[in-house]
Amino acid sequence: MDGIVVGVDDSDNSKAALRWALEEARLRGIPVNAVHAWQPPVASPLGDVGPVPGPMLDVPVVIEKAKQAAKELVERVVHEVADEASGVDLRPAAIEGSPASALVEAAEGADLLVVGSRGLGGFKGLVLGSVSHQMASHAPCPVVIYRTASS
Repeated sequence: MDGIVVGVDDSDNSKAALRWALEEARLRGIPVNAVHAWQPPVASPLGDVGPVPGPMLDVPVVIEKAKQAAKELVERVVHEVADEASGVDLRPAAIEGSPASALVEAAEGADLLVVGSRGLGGFKGLVLGSVSHQMASHAPCPVVIYRTASS
């Protein structure tokens, strides 16, 4: 992807990182790609499974629903910051894969990769989340790990 790639989830840190990236993109005159990574849900039996298994899941339907939910999430996040995107080509994208691998792939050819210091997962006491730490080590382009005053 060209321009700036920003990893987004529904966390305040990722939204703040996206807002920062929009300002940077405006200065550089380049697009912003808001990327949300998603993975198909893992099915496992819950509870005591008797001799007769329950109904089979329609796996393609479950995967399609997960893909649609990811697309809706990234579009909602982009919509939340749309007023601040004035003059910037802001492109939402939902990419299948783990957050780290999806962002490394999306950052191929990018001018910059921006991630929040912590996303939805992880431990409150960590300075860097696992994804931001992996991006600092493995991204194919310069990385900004955006940290808010409260993170």
